[in-house]
Amino acid sequence: AASRCDRSAEIVYGWAEAHDCAQPFVSKPAERSHVNATIDFDESVDANWLAAELRANGIVDTESYRKLGRNQLRIALYPAIDPDDLATLTRAIDFLVERAPERR
Repeated sequence: AASRCDRSAEIVYGWAEAHDCAQPFVSKPAERSHVNATIDFDESVDANWLAAELRANGIVDTESYRKLGRNQLRIALYPAIDPDDLATLTRAIDFLVERAPERR
């Protein structure tokens, strides 16, 4: 279970670190959760819009921590989630980000 979470964390955090408009909320890798990844987006992408678009396409529970008031997504990295599904999720986010109203 732990190794699946570790692999999922590698996928999601690695994607965010390499992305031009996303970054992990927690900057120090050793302090990042391997259960929930929180990813910040810059102002060029509305994370609320992104979460709504994901939900409209059957990808649920990616909303940010509301109390933080940040432009972010929270992504579960639970052992029951196949790491390959998280890799697919990152591609879906890329697809949507390329088409975000703010980026046109």
